[in-house]
Amino acid sequence: MSKRVTSRKSLTSLVRTRAVVLAAGLGASVVLGAGVATAAETGVSSAPVSTANAVQTQAAAQAKAAAAKKAAATKTAVAKKAAAKKKAASWVDPVAKYSLSASFNQAGGMWAHKHSGQDFAVPTGTNVVATHAGTVVKAGPNGAGDGPAYGNAVVIKHPNGKYSQYAHLSRVDVRVGQTVSTGQHIALSGNTGNSSGPHLHFEIRTTPNYGSAVNPVAFLNSLGVKV
Repeated sequence: MSKRVTSRKSLTSLVRTRAVVLAAGLGASVVLGAGVATAAETGVSSAPVSTANAVQTQAAAQAKAAAAKKAAATKTAVAKKAAAKKKAASWVDPVAKYSLSASFNQAGGMWAHKHSGQDFAVPTGTNVVATHAGTVVKAGPNGAGDGPAYGNAVVIKHPNGKYSQYAHLSRVDVRVGQTVSTGQHIALSGNTGNSSGPHLHFEIRTTPNYGSAVNPVAFLNSLGVKV
């Protein structure tokens, strides 16, 4: 009798133990399965989100770079326009490298009256440029109409009503009626006319003709051109 009871108890205990183990196994499986499912779900959803974020970040960076490039291009264009405008409004020396020789109002036997301009001592063939934008009103030999003493000459009318004259030229490269810009090549220096040596005779006038000259150095200095 006691053996049967023991056997039954043992059997019941064994059954209970197996049930607990089985339940525990099933629970672990459920938990593990849920974890795997969650991991799988996270993997599927997170990958597209990360890619989308990367694409958006790249697009934003490209847009920012494009905007910066456009701003830089605009700034450069504005700067070039301002520089061109400043150049158009400015005055320059008629020759780049020179030594000053005979000055305005200087007395001497070379002139019937006092010297009417400023002489820039330069070698024959030196590039001569328009000191300011304007229109050519005189060009050619015989002082372009002002007399043989000037040799080959050019006279340019400027928007402010003043005229610039360039004389003793070896070659004239502009024609009457031609529009020129500030610093544009107009001729080559020389030793033509009543000249003691190669140089450029330069005048600023109030009319296109001889006899209306003003001090060209003082005039250029007043406009910021240091002669």
